[in-house]
Amino acid sequence: MTHRKTIAEKVIAFNRGLRFEGDLPEGYRVLNPYLDNPETMEIMGQFYHKYYHDHDRRGFIIGINPSRHGAGVTGVRFTDTKRLKNACGISMRSAHTHEISSVFFYDMIEQFGGAHAFYKKYYVNSPFPLALLRQTDDGKWLNANYYDDEEVFERVRNFMLDSLRKHIDIGLDTAEVYVLGKKNAAYINRLDSLEKMFGKITVLEHPRYIQQYKSKERQSYIDKYVLTLRKN
Repeated sequence: MTHRKTIAEKVIAFNRGLRFEGDLPEGYRVLNPYLDNPETMEIMGQFYHKYYHDHDRRGFIIGINPSRHGAGVTGVRFTDTKRLKNACGISMRSAHTHEISSVFFYDMIEQFGGAHAFYKKYYVNSPFPLALLRQTDDGKWLNANYYDDEEVFERVRNFMLDSLRKHIDIGLDTAEVYVLGKKNAAYINRLDSLEKMFGKITVLEHPRYIQQYKSKERQSYIDKYVLTLRKN
């Protein structure tokens, strides 16, 4: 009897095979957490086996690209090591990170009903699934978004299309997808116009934007997320 791969096995295989071999403009580079820290692959595997070891279809939540303090370390979207331990019960020994988007995301998950309830319904990933960094004038490397520079977008576009197709093939419901960030949504619409992948694109404000600029109203944004995502 042929083994039918679970969602977890498909995601882990996708992450194991992640390589970006294209050229980026000067001052940009890619961070691949799965190659840079052996524990990241182990932790990522534990997470997906815990929450996705089944064949159930999920809704698709689409971020921008991982940050170097969140998924750029843990391999799990919007999940720093604090939330990984406290909300998911998975400890990482080699790194300790705090990422502000993760704070909002897991407060929302708690209100949704907890990690098991949330991840039973949703899969979270990014069109560019590796961390992207840009170098400042004084030589520091900071988080970058794939859409910050039009040339960067053009150079990663085909990789992003391929990644989105592979995410969908994991077993996702594409009738309605949830895109985090208005500018991100504009670019996802551009990608979708090249190769029709999604039915309806629903936009939610990005957790980092909420934490950074709308912190006094964060509870109303958590309510909005939960209300929007529970209707599915």
